[in-house]
Amino acid sequence: MKNILLIIALTLCFNSVNAQVGIGTADPKSTLDINGNLSVKVVSLNGGPSGSATPIDDGVYINLTPTVFNEEFILPDATAVPGRIYVLRNIADSIQADIYTFGAGVEFFAGDSTSGTNVVNMTTAVGGGNANKTLIFISDGSNWTYGKLGF
Repeated sequence: MKNILLIIALTLCFNSVNAQVGIGTADPKSTLDINGNLSVKVVSLNGGPSGSATPIDDGVYINLTPTVFNEEFILPDATAVPGRIYVLRNIADSIQADIYTFGAGVEFFAGDSTSGTNVVNMTTAVGGGNANKTLIFISDGSNWTYGKLGF
C-alpha cells in the first residue's frame, strides 16, 4: 500500500513539474499558451552621454529618445539574461541612437551575419525602407542577435 501511495505521489509531482499553462484555453499546447491578446510593458528612455549610457533593463518594447550628446543606450550582459528579448525603436527624427552592451567579449550579431560588432547604430530617417529604425534584440546567453522586424 505504501508503494502505491508513493507511486501516486511521484506521478502527481512529475505531472505538476511538466505542466502546461493555458490562458484563455483549457487545452494548452505549449509551456505557456495564450489564446487572446498579449500586452507587454512599454518603456520610454532618454539617452545618456558618451561613457554613461542609459541602461536598458526593464520593459520589452522600448522607445529610445536620443538627444544631442546624449545618444547612448546599453543592454545588459547577454550572459546574465539568456532568452531576454527587447524591441527598440529610435523615435528621434534626426539623432542616431547607439546601442552598447555590458559584458567582456559580448558582441552584437546581425541575424544574417557571422561577424560581431560592439555597437549597433539605430538610424533616424522616417518613412519606409529604414531597416534600423526599429530592431529586435535577443540574448542567446553569450551575445545579442539583432535584426529588423519582417516588414
